Amino acid sequence: MNAPVNGTLITTQIASVAETLGLVNVNPQELKETLIQTAFRTETPATDAQMASLLIVAGQYKLNPWTKEIYAFPDKNKGIIPVVGVDGWSRIINGNSNFNGMEFKFSENMVQMEGAKVAAPEWVECIIYRKDRDHPTVVREYLAECYRAPFKSKTGYTVEGPWQSHPSRFLRHKATIQCARLAFGFVGIHDQDEAERIAESGQPIKDVTPDTADNRPTLTEEQIEKAIQKIRNGKGDIESLKYHYNLTEEQINYIQAKTEVLEHDPV
Repeated sequence: MNAPVNGTLITTQIASVAETLGLVNVNPQELKETLIQTAFRTETPATDAQMASLLIVAGQYKLNPWTKEIYAFPDKNKGIIPVVGVDGWSRIINGNSNFNGMEFKFSENMVQMEGAKVAAPEWVECIIYRKDRDHPTVVREYLAECYRAPFKSKTGYTVEGPWQSHPSRFLRHKATIQCARLAFGFVGIHDQDEAERIAESGQPIKDVTPDTADNRPTLTEEQIEKAIQKIRNGKGDIESLKYHYNLTEEQINYIQAKTEVLEHDPV
């Protein structure tokens, strides 16, 4: 079970995320109030545990919760679903050091879905290229599987959404997200559409708040040297290493120094 989260930990997390994002001369307490107002779509006040969960994911992916690159969507279990906006997905994809371009292919067969105002391609294919892989990651998403039809509200009104007005754009966005997940291993984040479906289903969300104990494996000196060599050969990056292994600050600084020296060495 995760340990309780207190206010002091929250302000510390806020300061850490702000520093990661390059926000200087900021008041953590003021940022906390702004965070509650901008990043939480909850009917009840956000709890410290909910804020901690969002800040952990924001820090992991270097997303700005104060500009809504990432925000919280409430689920039915008093938790939150971390939602990444379009700008946020663009940031984490383009910010990956191994990203080497992306392209799309569209079905020539146009489909008119129930309730949609315009027709859209039957499918959209996203192709992402990585510098460290010989073959691209290719994902095809089908309109029939992703489309959300309009629904009736409790008062009997028909509720329409972006799937009715911009089905092509939203299908392309779906393909982008699924392809990025496979290409870069993004986990624990969703788009607005997914969050709404998850909340409606009532299924529990994986708790992204870490346990008090860090269970990630450590690396020996020999393993660190091998990791440095892989980074130098373009087959990895330090961010991935930090995510999967429990590295000390000394080890991180050492790896950075070793890999940065290579970049500035004369050919």
